[in-house]
Amino acid sequence: MQRIIVTGGCGFIGANLCRHLVRGGASVLNIDKLTYAANPASLGDIAGSAAYRFAQADICDRAALERAFADFDPDAVMHLAAESHVDRSIDASGDFIQTNVVGTHALLEAARAHHARLAPARRDSFRFLHVSTDEVYGSLGADGLFTETTPFDPSSPYAASKAASDHLALAWQRTYGLPVIVSNCSNNYGPFQFPEKLIPLMIVNALDAQPLPVYGDGQNVRDWIHVEDHVRGLVAVLRGGRAGATYNIGARCERTNRQVVDTICALMDRLSPDGAPHARLVRFVADRPGHDRRYAIDPTRIESELGWRPAESFESGLEKTVRWYLDNEAWWAPLRAAARTRQGKTP
Repeated sequence: MQRIIVTGGCGFIGANLCRHLVRGGASVLNIDKLTYAANPASLGDIAGSAAYRFAQADICDRAALERAFADFDPDAVMHLAAESHVDRSIDASGDFIQTNVVGTHALLEAARAHHARLAPARRDSFRFLHVSTDEVYGSLGADGLFTETTPFDPSSPYAASKAASDHLALAWQRTYGLPVIVSNCSNNYGPFQFPEKLIPLMIVNALDAQPLPVYGDGQNVRDWIHVEDHVRGLVAVLRGGRAGATYNIGARCERTNRQVVDTICALMDRLSPDGAPHARLVRFVADRPGHDRRYAIDPTRIESELGWRPAESFESGLEKTVRWYLDNEAWWAPLRAAARTRQGKTP
């Protein structure tokens, strides 16, 4: 699997994945529409590599996809392209249905046509990895974990669109024999994340002495994973996962949103003391509609079958992330105008 198409490779997880693959010896074609959260600057260190190519295209454009498959002749597809911000899905759900559902359908069809043309040995080894989220499972109570057999129960338009795309991907495996694998991951954090997501928003707002908005009572629980651990998990699933299977990827790092923000404030107090105490900037705002209370992943399958383990604890990964944003204002500062935070109200 040395020739890999990555969709959405200018986004947060995609950019980290493209760099990891190229550094590991793979050839990558990054297909990205370049919407608001995509940033080619995130790939500056591999942009000149002979192993990296970029094609600006919408995954809904079947003709563009077919040209890309014909020209690049991939051994695998890693599908990350998606509209992914829950708040934006509440305000404008149509973009999420178009990209996440219609676009996934177009990509599956282009991959199916390519797979059918391959010689038998390459056809047997070809894989289509559909990268998804734990949000498809809905909200947990105080106990329990999401497993690969947890029924889907999405709450937001974003989660519903990803649940639909998961179903499409596995249906193409069962109906057409396209060797699809699905991964569902917990909340990612790390370098190159668009600054409207919780962790980078708190860091850059704290640096600028701006309010740190926390939804509701701050007790919503998320399961956090450093993006580099997620990327290693995706590669492990692509190379060793079973066609037709789903793998949940998580680092067993549950934290309430308030705990996350408090930890960031403490790190900022130490690493950027001029603004201390940063906790004075915390503001509780009206909760967003349909805000799931708790997510938590059971990663036993990927651990036992593929031997994957996270390398970062939440504390080590978060400190690395805070330091990265403090050191890379030139990357995130131009993006702040496009970032936004809902204040919990419907339009």
